[in-house]
Amino acid sequence: MRRRSTLITLAAALMLTFTMSACSNGGGNAGTNNTPTNEGATPAVTNSGKEGAGEGSAGDSEEDITLRLMWWGSQTRHDLTNEVVKLYESKNPHVNIETEFTSFDGYWEKLAAMVAGNNMPDVLQMNFGEYMTQYASKDVLLDMKPFTENGTIDVSKANEGIMASGIANGQLLGIPLGMNALTVIYDEQMLQDAGVAAPDMNWTWDDWKKAAETVYAKTGNYGTQGLEITNIFEYYARQHGQKMYSEDGKGLGFDDKLLAEYLAMTLEQQEKKTYPSMDVIMQHEAIEDQLIVHGKAPFDFRWSNQVVALTKAANRTLKLAPLPGPDSSKGMYLKPSLFFSISKKSKHQEEAAKFIDYFINDVEANKIMMGERGVPITSTIRETLAADLDETNKMIFDYIDRIGENSSPIDSVYPAGASEISKAMEEIHEQVMYKQLTPEEAAAEFRKRAEEIIARGAE
Repeated sequence: MRRRSTLITLAAALMLTFTMSACSNGGGNAGTNNTPTNEGATPAVTNSGKEGAGEGSAGDSEEDITLRLMWWGSQTRHDLTNEVVKLYESKNPHVNIETEFTSFDGYWEKLAAMVAGNNMPDVLQMNFGEYMTQYASKDVLLDMKPFTENGTIDVSKANEGIMASGIANGQLLGIPLGMNALTVIYDEQMLQDAGVAAPDMNWTWDDWKKAAETVYAKTGNYGTQGLEITNIFEYYARQHGQKMYSEDGKGLGFDDKLLAEYLAMTLEQQEKKTYPSMDVIMQHEAIEDQLIVHGKAPFDFRWSNQVVALTKAANRTLKLAPLPGPDSSKGMYLKPSLFFSISKKSKHQEEAAKFIDYFINDVEANKIMMGERGVPITSTIRETLAADLDETNKMIFDYIDRIGENSSPIDSVYPAGASEISKAMEEIHEQVMYKQLTPEEAAAEFRKRAEEIIARGAE
């Protein structure tokens, strides 16, 4: 941790006082190393600041402090976020930010270990839906409503619907970092080379299958990247008038026939060799190593905020289209791309809130990020960035505007075990693609497992 020169000169004189204080408070420390650990005592938590700001210090003064910040993402996200952190530190010399980042799957394993060891970072990236529900139920995230009410985190120009997505159990547990939507990223040149028309707002799943089969027949390349089962099937259910979960969150919101139909569709494409095998998919898991990046598939299904990293890795222009229809507007929705949350046991809650406010409202910070975590939630930042957008980001901003006009409200009901249910769906999907289960057997098995998980969560 950095120290001001005045503190250095006083260190010797204060050493005895600090030592005695540590003894009287149990001698705990904040555990600010980059590598998470389950060892060490939980730091003492006090409330010495603004009323209603939660546990911990809500009134940090200008003493030197260290914040821990953790996120998941691509190398592009890591590089851009570190640039923003350095800029924030230069403007706030009393703050040192220690960063931790990893892959999506590794992130949740690490966070679970941190929660168990009382070693959570001060500011952490959080995901809408099952993970927000899971950590809200653990009561480890801070209600940030007091910080938005007193202006520490300024959300006065933020989209109200997106802000509401950060509320769980009646508390504001996540500040959205951007707006997002599912998209099909496509390589127009690859399609042209195969004599295939580019997708438009009205294309269908039949169009997707025909295009994929034509690309494979004419070029030998895959016709598509593999589809991420949970998010894409949720869209598929919505476009067919169903939902992932029931309105009360106590059951599934779709029938087995629909899931079996979807699984049969992907299996059929794999059998036609337009769709990669699970082994190939697992060899290309990093966003920088996707099949479309290497020119081996013309289509890639993912979230719009990942287009920046994907385009950078591909080093060529890629285009965007909504997911296939019919009735894509029933399936499509705007989603908070990501949240920043604050640990309920952070010793520096107000400083953590100030960093989040900087991240969403500072023009320089947003010019660095340029929508990597989604289209900015505040109208003033969107308007400021519009003039300086490169081709890729202008396309993303325009796409979000288009989807906002051609979509339906997001489903926000998730049972407490939703993340475990998502893993179960991934597992049964793999079993179908490896031909260990038929689509019908897999749909029945998934329902059995999902209902067991939901029942355990309700106990």
